[in-house]
Amino acid sequence: MGTASSLVSPGEVIEDGYGGEGGEACVIPVEVKPKARLLRSSFRRGPRVIGASFKSTGSVDLEYAAEYERLRKEYEIFRVSKNNEISSMQKKEAKLDDENKRLRAELQALQKTYQKILREREGALEAKYQAMERASTFEHDRDKVKRQFKIFRETKEKEIQDLLRAKRELEAKLQQLQAQGIMVYNPDDSDSDDNRPTVTPAGTQCESWVGGPLGSEPSMGSMMQLQQTLRGPEMAHSLIDVEGPFANVSRDDWEAAVASLLLLSPHVSQALSSNTVRCYLISSPDTQEELAAFTKTYSSRLQRLCEARGHFYLNVSFPEEHAASFSLERRREMEKSSVCVLLLKSSLSSSAVEDAEEAFVRNPDGRPLVVYLRTDGGQGLPEPTRLLLERVNAADTAAKVQVVDHSGSAEEGAAMIFSQLEKVIKQLLGLEGADGDAKDSGAEECADEDWGDVLWDLHDEQEQCEAFQQACCTSSPLGLQKYLDRLNDMVAAPPPTPPLLLSGGPGSGKSLLLSKWIELQQKTSPNTLVLYHLVGRPLSTSSEPVLLIKRLTVKLLQHLWSVAGLSMEPSKILEDFPRWLERLSARHHGNIMIIIDSIDQIQNAERHMKWLIDPLPVNVRVVVSVNVETCPHTWRLWPTLHMEPLSPREVRSMVGSEFQDLEVQLSKDQEKRLEQHCRSASACSALYVTLLARLLSSCRGRWTLEKLLEQCLLCQDTMSLYRLALQVTLDSLSSQRDRHTTTEMLCLVWASRNGVSESEILELIPDLEFPVLSSVLQQLSKLRILTLVGGLIRFHHLQAWEAVRQEFLSGGDRAVPYRDKLILYFNQKLSQQEVCWRTADELPWLLQQQGEKEELQLVLLNLLVSQDLYKRGRFWELLCYWQCVGKDRGSMAAQYFEALRCYEQSCQGEDSMRRLAGLYETLGRFLRDLGLVSQAVAPLQRSLEIRETALDPDHPSVARSLHQLAGVYVHWRKYEGAEQLYRQALQISENAYGGEHASVARELEALAVLYQKQNKYEEAEKLRKRSVRIRQKTAHQKGHMYGFTLLRRRALQLEELTLGNESADCAKTLNELGVLYYLQNNLEAARGFLSRSLEMRQRVLGPEHPDCAQSLNNLAALHSERREYQAAEDLYQRALELRKAALSPDHPSLAYTLKHLAMLYKRRGKLEKAVPLYELALDIRQKSFGAKHPSVATALVNLAVIYCQLKKHEEALPLYQRALRVYEDTLGPSHPRVGETLKNLAVLSYEEGDFEKAAELYKRAMEIKEAEPSLVCGTAPSRHSSNGDTFSLRGPALIPQTPR
Repeated sequence: MGTASSLVSPGEVIEDGYGGEGGEACVIPVEVKPKARLLRSSFRRGPRVIGASFKSTGSVDLEYAAEYERLRKEYEIFRVSKNNEISSMQKKEAKLDDENKRLRAELQALQKTYQKILREREGALEAKYQAMERASTFEHDRDKVKRQFKIFRETKEKEIQDLLRAKRELEAKLQQLQAQGIMVYNPDDSDSDDNRPTVTPAGTQCESWVGGPLGSEPSMGSMMQLQQTLRGPEMAHSLIDVEGPFANVSRDDWEAAVASLLLLSPHVSQALSSNTVRCYLISSPDTQEELAAFTKTYSSRLQRLCEARGHFYLNVSFPEEHAASFSLERRREMEKSSVCVLLLKSSLSSSAVEDAEEAFVRNPDGRPLVVYLRTDGGQGLPEPTRLLLERVNAADTAAKVQVVDHSGSAEEGAAMIFSQLEKVIKQLLGLEGADGDAKDSGAEECADEDWGDVLWDLHDEQEQCEAFQQACCTSSPLGLQKYLDRLNDMVAAPPPTPPLLLSGGPGSGKSLLLSKWIELQQKTSPNTLVLYHLVGRPLSTSSEPVLLIKRLTVKLLQHLWSVAGLSMEPSKILEDFPRWLERLSARHHGNIMIIIDSIDQIQNAERHMKWLIDPLPVNVRVVVSVNVETCPHTWRLWPTLHMEPLSPREVRSMVGSEFQDLEVQLSKDQEKRLEQHCRSASACSALYVTLLARLLSSCRGRWTLEKLLEQCLLCQDTMSLYRLALQVTLDSLSSQRDRHTTTEMLCLVWASRNGVSESEILELIPDLEFPVLSSVLQQLSKLRILTLVGGLIRFHHLQAWEAVRQEFLSGGDRAVPYRDKLILYFNQKLSQQEVCWRTADELPWLLQQQGEKEELQLVLLNLLVSQDLYKRGRFWELLCYWQCVGKDRGSMAAQYFEALRCYEQSCQGEDSMRRLAGLYETLGRFLRDLGLVSQAVAPLQRSLEIRETALDPDHPSVARSLHQLAGVYVHWRKYEGAEQLYRQALQISENAYGGEHASVARELEALAVLYQKQNKYEEAEKLRKRSVRIRQKTAHQKGHMYGFTLLRRRALQLEELTLGNESADCAKTLNELGVLYYLQNNLEAARGFLSRSLEMRQRVLGPEHPDCAQSLNNLAALHSERREYQAAEDLYQRALELRKAALSPDHPSLAYTLKHLAMLYKRRGKLEKAVPLYELALDIRQKSFGAKHPSVATALVNLAVIYCQLKKHEEALPLYQRALRVYEDTLGPSHPRVGETLKNLAVLSYEEGDFEKAAELYKRAMEIKEAEPSLVCGTAPSRHSSNGDTFSLRGPALIPQTPR
C-alpha cells in the first residue's frame, strides 16, 4: 500500500519492470458509491481531527488499486489477443499475396495460350477457306473433265464401231469378189511404199513429222506416226531410241551444249564485263587534243548506241600525272576492258608504254585493239614510238589490230576513232552492221521480237546469272561439305516432300551454300532442270513476287518449247504457275529443282507463295532460304537445315586465308584475342569473320594493325563492323574532296532502287574522277560493301545497306536530296527523249518513294516509259504505279489514248509514224491484257491505219497489226471477221518472207485455233501440220528455240578459249564446239573441231582414255549423218572397244555406245546384228538402274520393236507388257510413254488379228495422247533424252529406284 502521493498522475509514463512495454496513465471514470459511515461522519459536529480521515481515504485507494489492477490485466489480455490476431492476419495476407501471384502467372499463361489458339484458329480457318476454294475449283474442273471425257468416249466408241463395221463390210465384199474370180490388188505385191503398213525407218519423213537435216528418229510423244491404209487403222511401232531432238548426238554432249546455252544470257556478249562496254584509252602527251575531242563529242553517241541495246558504255582513262599512283587499278581495268585504243604521235610516257605493252604485246588476243597513229607532213616517227609499233606488229600474228593512220586535225582524228570504235562495238553487241546479211538478220530478229508476247526482262535475267556466277566464283574456306551432303540427303528423300528450308542468321552463308549446291547439281546431274532466283534487298526488282513468278514461269515454258497461254495478268501469273509446273513435271524426263534464296525478303511472301503449301509433283523439289528471325510461322514445320555459327577452327582458317599472301601477320596474342572475340553468337557468322579478316588485312595509313584490331574488337555485330569499315575507307583517301565524293556516291547508291552504274555516277558527281572511282570501288568491293552486278553498283549485303543508312543518312529526311538528284538526272534523260531501261526502272519508283503523285502520273503518260515497262513484262509494276496515283484501269486507258493523240500531232516523217504505230499497238495489247478488250480495239485499228498509210499495205508490220486485231475479234467470237484478218496477214507474210518463215507458221497456228473453235477439225489439222513442219524446219536451222545467232555467239566464244595450249579442258571445249556446229547443221566445221578434239585427247590423255571414246562416238554420229555408214560403224566399234576396256561391264556409257551402234545397224537394215546389241544394252541397264526403272522399260520397247520388225511377235509381246507395267508403276498411268507403249501393243494385236483388243488399246492410247497439253509447235520434243537415260547416276535421285 502507499499513500496518495504514490499514485500516478494522468499523462505520466508507466514503465514495466518485467520487461514489457511502458504505457501512459490516463483517467478512468469510475463511479463509486460512498458507504454509510462515511456519510455519517461527515455530519458530526465539533472540531475536525486531521488524522481521523486517513483510514477512509486509504480504503478508497485500495479499492481503486484493485480495480486498476483488474483493468490492467484485462487490457493486457486484450492487447495480447489483438496482437495475435494481427500476426495471424499478416500471415494470411502473405499467403493471399502468394496465391495472387500464382493466379496472375496462370492467367498470363492462359492468355498466351488463348492468343496462340486464336492464331491457330485463324490460320486453320484461312487454310479451311483456301482448301474449300481449291476443292470447289477441283470439283468444277473434275465435272468439266467428266463431261468432256463422256463426250470423247461416246464419240470414239462410235468411231470404232463404224470402223469395225466398215472393216467387216469390206472383208465381206472382198470374199464375194474372190468368190467371183475377180483379181484383187495386193499391197504386198506393189513396189510402192505408200500403202504398205510397215514401220517407218529412221530419218524417213512422214505427214506429222518432217525430219530436219539431221534426220532424227521419231521421238516418243511427239513424232509418233500413224499411217491409215485401205484395211483400216494400222499403226507403225514407235521407237523410243532418240537422244533429244538430234538422234545421233550423244546424251552427254547434248546436255552439256544445251546447259552452256542456257547459262549464257541472251543477247549478252561474254566480252562485256558486267554488261558494260569498257573502252580503255591509252594516250600520249601529244594526242590529248584527239582524246578530249573524242570524249566531248563522240562518247555520248557511243553511250546512246549501247543503251539502245541494253548496255552501258564507259571511257576508261588514267591521266598521265596520276597514272603512276594507280598502277594496280590500271592493270585491273585493262583486264576488264572490252576494247583498247592506243593514241600515238611522237612522244610516249612511261605509263602509256606499260599499258600498250600489256594490251598489245603480251595479250593481243584478249580484246579488239585499235591503234590511232597521227603523222605530220611525212615526218619520221621517233625511235621509242617506232620500236613500240614494231613490237605491236610482231605480236599481232592474227592481224587483228586495226590501225587508223591520220595526218589531219584533231577533230578529224577523233571522228575516225569514233567510226572505227562504232564498228567494233556493234560487233561486240551482236549487231554486226558492217555487212548486209547481218543487217537483214538483225531486222528479221527485231521483227520476231515485235511479234511475240511479253516474255522476260533480259536485264533481270542477266542480273540473276551474274549474281549466281559471282557467288560460285567465291572461294570460301567454310566447311560447306557437311551442309551439301545433308542437303543432298534431304532432297533425295522419298516423295512427296514439302519444300526444304535452309535457315540461318544474317550473313551465315546461306546464299553461298545454295550457289555452290546449284553449281554442283549442274555439274553432276546435267539432266536435272535447275531453276533459281536470288532475291535482293527489299523493294528492289528482284524482290517483286509477280516478277519472280513470271520469270520462273517463262523458264518453265522455255523447256516446254512454248510460250502460248502465258497471261500477263498479275493474279493469273501467280495462279497459273503451279499448273505450268505440274505440266512440265509430267513431260520432263528428269528431276526439277526450284531454289529461291532469301525468300523472306519478298513482299508479302506468305501470301504470294501459297503454291509452296500445295503438294509438289514427285520429281519436283523446292529449296528456300530464310533468316531465322523473319521466317513465316507456317513454314517452320518444313524440313529444315540450319546453318550453325562458325567453329574456332573455321574462324582461324578464314582469317589465315586473308593473311596468307601478305607480309603483315597476326601475332599469337592477337590471334588469341581475335579467337576469343569471335566466340559470341553475333561475331561468329561467316560475313562478320570475312569482313573482319579483310578489314585487318587492308590496314594502312594511320590505321595500324594493333589499333585497327582494338577497334574491331569493340564491334559486337556486323552492322557496327560495317560502319568501322566505312570509316577506314574514308580515312584512306588522300583529300577531303575524295572523301566527300565517296560519301555522296554511297548515298546515291542507297537512294536508288537497283543501284547506279559507273557512267551514271561520273555524270551525277562531276568532281569524281575515274581513277579515284576505280580505286574506291575496289576497296569497297574487297570489304563486301559494294559489288558490281549487271553493270550496276549495289550493296553486297542488306546489312551494308543498313550501315550506310545509319552512318550517313540517319535522322530526318537526309535521303531526300539524293533521291531528288537522281530524279533530276533521269528527268533530263527523259526530256532528251533518251528513254532507256534505266529511266523506266528508276524514275517512276523514285517519284513513288518521294510521294510526288502528279510527277509520277506525267512520267507514266510518257508513252516511251510505259512501252519499255510493258515490253519487258513489268505489267504488275505499271498497275501499281497507276494505283499509287489513284487511277483505275478505265481512266488509265483513257489517259493513255489521249496522250497518244497529243503525241500524234507532233509526228512527222516515216520513222516517227512507224514509232507511233508501234505505240498504238503496244497500248492495244496492254489494254487487251488488262481485260479491256473493247477499249483495245481503237488503238489497234489506229496502228493498222498508220502502217497501211505511212508504210505499205503489204508491209510485214501491217500483218502484225492484222494479227493483233484478229485476236480481239476471236475474243468477241466474231470468227468470220477474225478469219478474214488472219488470212490477210498470212498472205502478207508469205509475200514478204516466203512460205517457210516463222511468221507464216504463226498465222497458220492462229487460223488452226480459230477453226478448232468453230469445230472445223479437218481444216484445223491441215493448217496445224503445216505450221509444225515450218516450225520444225526453222528450229533445225536456228538451233531450236535458242536461236541460230545465240549458237553462233557461243561458238565464237568457245573458239577464243581454244587458242591456248593443249589440255584436257581445251579438248573438251573443242568437242563442245563440234556439237554446237553440228546443231547448226554446219557439218564441215563440226567435223574439224571433233577431229581436233580427238587428236588432242589422244596426245594429252592417251589413246586408251575413255574421253577418246566420246570423241569417236561423236565423229561416228557425224559420219552417220553424212550417210557414210561404213566409217561410222568403224568409229562406233573403236569407241565400244575403248569403253569395254576402260569401264566396267555394266557401265551406262557402254549401253549408250551399244545403242548407237544398234541404231546404225537398224538404219542399214542389219536387224540381226542389232538384236544382240539391244539385248546387251538391256542387260546393262537392268544392272545399272534396276528392273523397275523407266530406262529399262525403254530398252524393252526398243528390243520389242526390233522383234516386231523381224516378225517375232511372240517374243515382242512379253517385252511390251513388261515395259507397260514399269511405265505405269514409275511414271503414272497417264504418262505419254504409257500411251506410246499401248499404241505399240495395239499394232501388235492388230497384226495378230485380235481387232477388238487392238481397238481397246488404241482407244486408251488416244485418251492419254489427247490429255497431253497442246503446245504452239504441236507436241514438242523434249530436249532431254526420251529413253530414260536422263536420270542422274551421280546426283540425288528424286524418283525412288529399286535396289540392284
